[in-house]
Amino acid sequence: MTTSLLLVDGHYLLHRAWFGFASRITNRSGVDRTGVFGFTALLRKAQAQHASGFEIFVVFDAENGSQARAGQDIGYKAQRPAPEPGLIESLALVKNGLDHCGVRWSEQDGCEADDVIATLATRARAEDRPVDIMTTDKDYIQLLADPHVQLLNTGLAQDHRYTTGDHVHPRYGVLPEQWPDFRALMGDPADNIAGLRGVGLKTASRLLTGGRRLESIPRDELRPAWTEAWPQVLCWREMIKLDTRADVPNDWLTAESAAPLPSAADVLHALDLW
Repeated sequence: MTTSLLLVDGHYLLHRAWFGFASRITNRSGVDRTGVFGFTALLRKAQAQHASGFEIFVVFDAENGSQARAGQDIGYKAQRPAPEPGLIESLALVKNGLDHCGVRWSEQDGCEADDVIATLATRARAEDRPVDIMTTDKDYIQLLADPHVQLLNTGLAQDHRYTTGDHVHPRYGVLPEQWPDFRALMGDPADNIAGLRGVGLKTASRLLTGGRRLESIPRDELRPAWTEAWPQVLCWREMIKLDTRADVPNDWLTAESAAPLPSAADVLHALDLW
């Protein structure tokens, strides 16, 4: 029996933990432990509800992970504010907590988590292993062309937590494999990719009707200003594409089920963080 794989977007889960709790979690000395407590609690809940018997692997963005894409467009992610100091401190504690729990994680130099996760998902699928990706990042939609890959967002109501390839066209009017073309046309504010002026979801999906890619859109359907900006649109598409051949070790995945994770309180006690 093949072991299913849960790939976790580490920075997404840490941000959700840091900003998503109604009140701060502090230790006896008043030091904020919301990040590591929340991360551990959310991951444990996800395992219990959705990933029992799965291998779990957590991936973080490298500090220099966005440099390659920023070299193609200097504005890439440039709008994002510097993280809060407590959030940075929490990242190291989260990694210690994962080590304590026996959950493998990576922060691959020069890589964004998206590309590492895409590579690991591709390798797992080559072994016929089902893959869930815990994230809210829509760039992963392009991986949903494989019916055995799905996205998991535990922040939603129970019946709406999974996104599969079957959900994509009814929601967006394009196929998963068209996602980079689609986002290049309409833009991606989260990554500071502007897209074409005047192109929203409906126009982008219309331009890509019938499974078209950017190269197959008839020129008479494009405004002159769009045609002038076309080299930039092609550049944006390449930036949005996930690299499924990132330089990561072949032995990262073990196909071994993760043991049930301890409670967040137990992890903090074990790490002497209370």
